[in-house]
Amino acid sequence: MHPILFDFGRVTIYSYGVLLAAAYLLGLLLAVRRAGPRGLDTQRVLDLGIWIIISALVGAKALLLLVEYRFYTGSLRDVWGLVRSGGVFYGGLIAGVGVALWYIRRHHMPLWTTTDVFAPGIALGHAVGRLGCLLAGCCFGRPTSVPWAITFRDPAAMANVGTPLGVPLHPTQLYEAGTEALILVVLLALEQRGRAFPGRTFWTYMLLYGASRFVIEFYRGDNRGMVLGAVSTSQFLSIIIVPLAIVMLVLLSRRIDPTRYTAAQRVAA
Repeated sequence: MHPILFDFGRVTIYSYGVLLAAAYLLGLLLAVRRAGPRGLDTQRVLDLGIWIIISALVGAKALLLLVEYRFYTGSLRDVWGLVRSGGVFYGGLIAGVGVALWYIRRHHMPLWTTTDVFAPGIALGHAVGRLGCLLAGCCFGRPTSVPWAITFRDPAAMANVGTPLGVPLHPTQLYEAGTEALILVVLLALEQRGRAFPGRTFWTYMLLYGASRFVIEFYRGDNRGMVLGAVSTSQFLSIIIVPLAIVMLVLLSRRIDPTRYTAAQRVAA
């Protein structure tokens, strides 16, 4: 692929950085656009989005450091690699949700309506971000002989993230980007159907993403850390998040009185 978009000597523009910036921007714009019709202050949502972006960046790198601390504590060069890497998505998601809960409580925003506003933006941003992973060569898959396998040949990918060169690999970046795009469509369609309630969009996203990530992890070939020697870190978190999402969907659905539910409340959900 193309890990480096432009090289001006002392200044290098990496494809992953450009796509990551685009991912955060598009996700934030979608959230802000969804805020007004749901009765939220768009400026508050914008500020919250910026806090989420910062915390997600830190959280993603923190979890990567945690699961790969032996690699990243080897030398200063390895630490610089951590700074340039995207990190682990679940780390960013957990940190982002934690900071969001703090901000929402501080400014007295409706909890589940606010999370529903952001959920499709997370899916959109993640889909775009995984395209950046594809260009950079990170988050690569296992060797395979399937017809749609991809082969990396750019030495920069090997140097930056250890991507195997000249070996057909599962395009796990595309698997996840496609899955996130599908989840985005499902979330937006679901908001127009059934008995909506605050929190449904957010926890549906957590359910769908957790289940899909658990499966995609089987095709990943990069070192992601193992829990109990059986599952990857992301699979372990998925095992926790998927049942939690199901429980929350059931509990929140029971809080709605069907006789008082209106079309206006559906939009705000």
